[in-house]
Amino acid sequence: MLDPSSSEEESDELLEEERRDVLVAAGGGSPRSLPPAPRDSRGREAGAARAASPSPSVLSEGREEQERLQREEREKRLRLQLYVFIARCIAHPFNAKQPTDMARRQQKLNKQQLQVLKERFQAFLNGETQIVADEAFCNAVRSYYEVFLKSDRVARMVHSGGCSASDFRDVFKKNIEKRVRSLPEIDGLSKETVLSSWLAKYDAIYRGEEDFCKQPNRMALSAVSELILSKEQLYEMFQQILGIKKLEHQLIYNACQLDNGDEQAAQIRRELDGRLQLAEQMARERKFPKFVTKEMENMYIEELRSSVNLLMANLESLPVSKGGPEFKLQKLKRSQNSAFLDIGDENEVQLSKSDVVLSFTLEIVIMEVQGLKSVAPNRIVYCTMEVEGGEKLQTDQAEASRPQWGTQGDFTTTHPRPVVKVKLFTESTGVLALEDKELGRVVLYPTSNSPKSPDLHKMIVPKNSQDSDLKIKLAVRMDKPPHMKHCGYLYALGQKVWKRWKKRYFVLVQVSQYTFAMCSYREKKSEPQELMQLEGYTVDYTAPHTGLQGGRMFFNAVKEGDTVIFASDDEQDRILWVQAMYRATGQSYKPVPASQAQKMNLKGGNANTDISPLYTDRGQKHGMDEFISANPCKFDHASLFRLLQRQTLDHRLNDSYSCLGWFSPGQVFVLDEYCARYGVRGCHRHLCYLDELIEYSENGSVIDPTLLHYSFAFCASHVHGNRPDGIGTVSVEEKERFEEIKDRLSSLLENQISHFRYCFPFGRPEGALKATLSLLERVLMKDIATPIPAEEVKKVVRKCLEKAALINYTRLTEYAKIEETMNQATPARKLEEVLHLAELCIEVLQQNEEHHSEAFAWWPELLAEHAEKFLSLYSVDMDSALEAQPQDSWDSFPLFQLLNNALRNDTLLCNGKFHKHLQEIFVPMVVRYIDLMESSIAQSIHRGLEQESWQPVNNGSATSEDLFWKLDALQMFVFDLHWPEPEFAHHLEQRLKLMATDMIEACVKRTRIAFELKLQKTNKSTDLRIPSCLCTMFNVLVDAKKQTAKLCILDGGQEFASQWQQYHSKIDDLIEETVKEIISLLVSKVVSVLEGVLSKLSRYDEGTFFSSLVSFTVKAAAKYVDVPKPGMDLADTYIMFVRQNQDILREKINEEMYIEKLFDQWYSNSMKAICVWLADRLDIQLHIYQLKTLIKIVKKTYRDFRLQGVMEGTLNSKTYDTVHSRLTVEEATVSVTDAGGLQGITMKDSDEEEG
Repeated sequence: MLDPSSSEEESDELLEEERRDVLVAAGGGSPRSLPPAPRDSRGREAGAARAASPSPSVLSEGREEQERLQREEREKRLRLQLYVFIARCIAHPFNAKQPTDMARRQQKLNKQQLQVLKERFQAFLNGETQIVADEAFCNAVRSYYEVFLKSDRVARMVHSGGCSASDFRDVFKKNIEKRVRSLPEIDGLSKETVLSSWLAKYDAIYRGEEDFCKQPNRMALSAVSELILSKEQLYEMFQQILGIKKLEHQLIYNACQLDNGDEQAAQIRRELDGRLQLAEQMARERKFPKFVTKEMENMYIEELRSSVNLLMANLESLPVSKGGPEFKLQKLKRSQNSAFLDIGDENEVQLSKSDVVLSFTLEIVIMEVQGLKSVAPNRIVYCTMEVEGGEKLQTDQAEASRPQWGTQGDFTTTHPRPVVKVKLFTESTGVLALEDKELGRVVLYPTSNSPKSPDLHKMIVPKNSQDSDLKIKLAVRMDKPPHMKHCGYLYALGQKVWKRWKKRYFVLVQVSQYTFAMCSYREKKSEPQELMQLEGYTVDYTAPHTGLQGGRMFFNAVKEGDTVIFASDDEQDRILWVQAMYRATGQSYKPVPASQAQKMNLKGGNANTDISPLYTDRGQKHGMDEFISANPCKFDHASLFRLLQRQTLDHRLNDSYSCLGWFSPGQVFVLDEYCARYGVRGCHRHLCYLDELIEYSENGSVIDPTLLHYSFAFCASHVHGNRPDGIGTVSVEEKERFEEIKDRLSSLLENQISHFRYCFPFGRPEGALKATLSLLERVLMKDIATPIPAEEVKKVVRKCLEKAALINYTRLTEYAKIEETMNQATPARKLEEVLHLAELCIEVLQQNEEHHSEAFAWWPELLAEHAEKFLSLYSVDMDSALEAQPQDSWDSFPLFQLLNNALRNDTLLCNGKFHKHLQEIFVPMVVRYIDLMESSIAQSIHRGLEQESWQPVNNGSATSEDLFWKLDALQMFVFDLHWPEPEFAHHLEQRLKLMATDMIEACVKRTRIAFELKLQKTNKSTDLRIPSCLCTMFNVLVDAKKQTAKLCILDGGQEFASQWQQYHSKIDDLIEETVKEIISLLVSKVVSVLEGVLSKLSRYDEGTFFSSLVSFTVKAAAKYVDVPKPGMDLADTYIMFVRQNQDILREKINEEMYIEKLFDQWYSNSMKAICVWLADRLDIQLHIYQLKTLIKIVKKTYRDFRLQGVMEGTLNSKTYDTVHSRLTVEEATVSVTDAGGLQGITMKDSDEEEG
């Protein structure tokens, strides 16, 4: 920012040119902001022709153009005048401070930045960045990109200036928090670490390839501009707000002396005095604003007086000079009621001489001595310095040939006219000398107005000294205390003080902001000789008094009963004294020198102008004098403030911050100071603020409802008599405007709640919807004290949410273009569109729950009613699409699953109106589908088992696998429906379980029949090998047993347990019995083979012809050839039959338990058959061949079945013991009669023999 005084060095021609630009500029803009004059296509000739004979339209256009220029000129002048008041508030604030506790606003995002952000996230998803991320993070970013970044609602919010980078990051953070919570726990990796890592990656994507070194600088600069601003920054800000040019600011700055604290304090005192006078005038003339009650008129005057008294107290509490020494004026005790109003009252406190004691700092710098001849060049010389009445200081020593020092001495004194003594000494060489020899001295009488630069002073030398021309070069600098406003020599003559006309040294001392004194001092005195308190005096220029000798330029100070005449020696000194005393007296009249007043009268100007001649001429020359000299008390500051606040808010909403309507700290500071200084009522301020905020909000800007709430609460408290700012009067205009704004605000809030998805997308701004609902409740209150019934608020919110449902669904269908599709599409296309629309509806409801449910936490049922209304609108399109579907079409079940899964998890929507309607539509379809599936499965069982090849497929046959898969798929389909109505859900489950039981029962019975038929076709010889088809049938039954536990058990409560257990036990019993039957059939089959072997052995019974023939033949043949062991081939063949069938069963039957049962029965029945066969031959000795065969069969059977896992109890049964005993006896008998007949085959140690 340029220094304000720089304009003084500019040429007058340049200033004239810039002033012409200012006058031409419209509304604070540049000359280019004016539209060009309308021109005809024929150029100047056409314009000249129209000028010669103008038509009515041309005259109308010219008149409108002239009126527009005049209007713009008026607006420009008004802004200039307003800027003068603002500049004074900034220059010398005494009421407000820049707040430091305001929430910091974030930089807003614009459309270009949003587009760049979309491109960066798209690049990450396309793998075009170097950021390494896992699949879970990529899915989170993809969801964020698709749902949030590409949302039209977010784009609208960015366009309205209500979005910041912080909002975008918060939405992503909430999204990933929900995702990370659903992830499984990982050892050594906490979810907080995952969140931090994901946010860091998000920040990297968000920043992209920006220069990270520049980022902190930009942030630091923005933080400073958003928090505390210097005066220069405030000036520049309000130049932009009001459209003030730099030149205009410099002219105003210099002419108003904004850098002069004394002038600004005097201006404030004059303004406050003027406000008091206006209040008194209003009280005398009884011209009041129209108030709600008549009694408020007198109260209004008291409010005006108390507000001015408060401002005076604030002003008096300020230090005299900011930035100077730490000196604060003492506060004089004054009356808070009458003293401020009656200047010069008898009860005013008189100053004593001790109240005006000053403190000065003197700097004495001794440079050199010239003309020193009386001392030898090698002698030592030095100087001393002292302020009379204080300490004495000495310089360093120097040789007489070069008496130079540059030594500075600092002194403090209370004498306005001190005496300074400087002496030159040389060291004495005499032995008896007690003191050094003085070579010269100089005595000075400095004042605060004395020159500060070094100067040569002639020294007084002793008699007979050779140094007749001895001089010393030194500088004496005496500071001006901050509360000494002016000093100098004047002639004075008064009635009570200074009763002799003589020249005295005067000092104008400020004791406090409202107390000044003219004091005359003598030399070496700290207290004034005489003083005069300036309160109540009026200073002005006067003509010379011929009877007084001394002084050429006269002025006086006049008060009732007293007049003091002053005179100075020159005009400039007189102007400075009058200017200083004018500031001190606080008078409204501005003194003007006689010569200047004559010039102004000749020009027809106003004599009431600024007193600074240096700046007044330039201000007059550039048209600024009327703005600078204007009396602030004569302006309507309520209207001016309304303009100022509107312009400031417009500037604020268009800056780079997402402010949501909040002013910056600097703007709040200036507006607060303006209101306090110029008496703008708080209610008027907030009513205007509300009016502007509501208008911006209605036009699409994002305004913080908390800000609206604050201003509305202030106005409501004021209008209803709660007086938040101490103002008890309420004007009719304030009350009417409040009611009007209340209605507008109520309509605005209801509209925002109705459009909550679009006014507060994704819950942004944070907490805004909740604050809006809270503000609505406040607006609906009749007065400040009576709370509104909760039902009334609920009724209004319910109405808004009903509208919101219609708005949300209408915009959703427009987005999905459902209307176009539903009219002309095929049934399949309609169903597809309705399914897509259902997904969008569910997404909307989920977003409402996620982002807005907290705001409606007071009325969760209202949000549920809103969702029901929203879904009822969707049900119209859904019903239409479902009616168009062909009969027995099952493509609509995914629609039910989608909607039902979303609704059943919502406690408020589950089994609600729409949910029940959905169930009513799909109940017939589900029942019809199950009926058809039941018929289809029954037919497939019938056809499949008729054509079944019984080849093994998985755990059973092709038909059984298909049956069980269909039953399981049907039950899973119904289970996936998650039918919400418990009674029908249990009905469906029970029906499917019953269906599965019936189907499995049919399958088991048909398999049993097929098993028996197939088994009958097998032979009974040892060549029998159990077919795989029989194993498959067995496995079908085994699998049926397993599937029964899953498909036929009902998951119900205790009321179903006994009823269902009885029914379910039937199918279990059926399967179990069937398995037992087929095991018995199979065992009977294999035992019949053993019986065939035994029947063959029966031919060797003693006494039969065949037995004798075989024995003879074998004995005869054994003499010539090796005859095989009789009966061994039969035993080996049977053993091979047993072992191979055991392997077949073990390999192809899936259930170990049934295999063990089968082997147990097989072994037991085999032993029984052998035991019965032996029992029939108790009286007959076994043939040697029978014995050999049976021993081998029994031994091998025992061993093989033991290896197959038959338990010891079964193996060593009584039957086995009987057989074992008989064969052992037979073996013993044969060993006695025919020792070599058994050929080593014996029952002993049968366990160790190998087969």
